[in-house]
Amino acid sequence: MAFVAGFIAHAPDADPEKHRCVIDTGKYRLIVVVVSNQEQALQESRRMVEEEGIHSVLLCPGFTHADVAAIAEAVGENVGVNVARGDGPSNRIAVQTIAREWGFPPHS
Repeated sequence: MAFVAGFIAHAPDADPEKHRCVIDTGKYRLIVVVVSNQEQALQESRRMVEEEGIHSVLLCPGFTHADVAAIAEAVGENVGVNVARGDGPSNRIAVQTIAREWGFPPHS
């Protein structure tokens, strides 16, 4: 049996029907989906639990504490919820790059 994890990231132009992939080693199955908003993140979280049987969901640093709490509630107590966060300099680099590439800061 494989450990099944989902990774959800944000991008303003994302279409979760198109922007997704699966990496499967046999022992580890990673499902990656890029969404454009929190409602899509909630839908994809629920879908991954129901259809993919994920054990854990990993969220990109762009999710707020409230977003994380809503996703934790959506996936239930049997699915771990983790957030990829960096240290101060790493977060600054990510925010600056997103602002430059997307033309606005995350969650503006």
